[in-house]
Amino acid sequence: MASFVDRVVLHASGGNGGNGCASIRREKFKPLAGPDGGNGGNGGSVILRVDPQVTTLLDFHHLPHRHASSGTQGAGDHREGANGEDLILGVPDGTVVKDPEGNIIADLVGLGAEYVVAEGGHGGLGNAALASKRRKAPGFALLGEPGHEADVVLELKTIADVALVGYPSAGKSSLIAAISAARPKIADYPFTTLVPNLGVVQAGGSRYTVADVPGLIAGASEGKGLGLEFLRHIERCAVLVHVIDCATLEPGRDPLSDLEIIEAELAAYAPDLSSDGQRIPLTERPRLIVLNKIDVPEARELAELVRPDLEARGVKVFEVSAASHEGLKKLTYELAEYVERARKFAPKPGAARTVIRPKAVDDAGFTVQRKESGGRPFYEVRGTKPERWVRQTDFSIDEAVGYLADRLGALGVEKALFKAGAVAGDEVRIGPEHNSVIFDWEPTLITGAELLGGPRGTDARISESLRPTREDKRRDYTERMDAKAEARAELWTEREAGVWIDPEVDGK
Repeated sequence: MASFVDRVVLHASGGNGGNGCASIRREKFKPLAGPDGGNGGNGGSVILRVDPQVTTLLDFHHLPHRHASSGTQGAGDHREGANGEDLILGVPDGTVVKDPEGNIIADLVGLGAEYVVAEGGHGGLGNAALASKRRKAPGFALLGEPGHEADVVLELKTIADVALVGYPSAGKSSLIAAISAARPKIADYPFTTLVPNLGVVQAGGSRYTVADVPGLIAGASEGKGLGLEFLRHIERCAVLVHVIDCATLEPGRDPLSDLEIIEAELAAYAPDLSSDGQRIPLTERPRLIVLNKIDVPEARELAELVRPDLEARGVKVFEVSAASHEGLKKLTYELAEYVERARKFAPKPGAARTVIRPKAVDDAGFTVQRKESGGRPFYEVRGTKPERWVRQTDFSIDEAVGYLADRLGALGVEKALFKAGAVAGDEVRIGPEHNSVIFDWEPTLITGAELLGGPRGTDARISESLRPTREDKRRDYTERMDAKAEARAELWTEREAGVWIDPEVDGK
């Protein structure tokens, strides 16, 4: 069973908003004391938050579907529904949130950093909140808005100061175990390390973390071995340490060729661009070379032989032995200097700035576009307000539909449809193409307080006689055209026959 997971797909959905309540207060001697329906509660949101106690994404691997609680329905006597609780999901420090296409949405670094994955739906208003001078006793309430749904990819990028990179069995796990309290798995076969290991090193007054990345081989940046899965864990490290095995018995390998292959893989790896644009490319970061296993006589001789060639490249070289701890103290103090220097020159995180984006003068809050589907034109209305209003409307109540028409008219949707070229009977869709409300537009719909005097729940504007369907309009038009054609044919026949009779004249 997996114990370390650094990449998962999360399916999150916010809680639904509670429905509003349509209620009329009834008291002794006051049978109709006015509307008192309460509002529905808002749904909870799904929030990712950095938790220092979480080190892996294993929980999301086992439970990828997460749902926040929904708000409850409003009640009479002005009782509002309870809001749903937010679902806070703890993630490790260094978690990157991406959309299914691979675009970075958020980079969660630092204790308390959070991101709202799926917002909860708004609760519906009760009829007490919908009452006005024109509509004193609404017979309807608004429905709760469904919670938002989102699929995101979570990737963990280990946050460490130093990264140990090198071939499998180069002694990286033994080295991190020798210089820190970490106890990774150590064995004499390749790919012993299957997950990154972290260790804390104390060198004098400096303390830093070291990451042991699973072994890299030629072609790791293209998916060979385990490199492609774990190269992301060195993106945040300030210093790279090449651990080279000087006691390897594999044919065709030597310290110089091993270094060149690993450097080529690091250069070929194309990490995600940082959301803050402040990270240095892997090939430009400070690096050290560690010639390991010099406790073996042949390895010590090889290390002394290749050291001048490696130093000629401008990189510091250390000969160490993780088994005998030779040269480790000097290495840890040198790494401490590199880390302190990197911390000193690292850009300091600035205070979060409040960005104010004023609404544009010509921004109506919605858009109207003419499109075609199956050779038939329609008009698509998109906008936060119209789509929310449609989702909260109970179309089984005529008064609620009339209230929606009033809101859309006040927002300017009807004027925008006129401007886009829409005429009576055209198809109008409000919302996204896969989940929209479709209706035939009737621009002659009259609005006003004079039409709100009917029984509660009804609207005189919403009736079959006033709102003919598209089929009714087409049938009436065809019948009128057929009647005109028959009349013209009859007159033409009489004219050809020379029969022109005026009954009133002949009767005299």
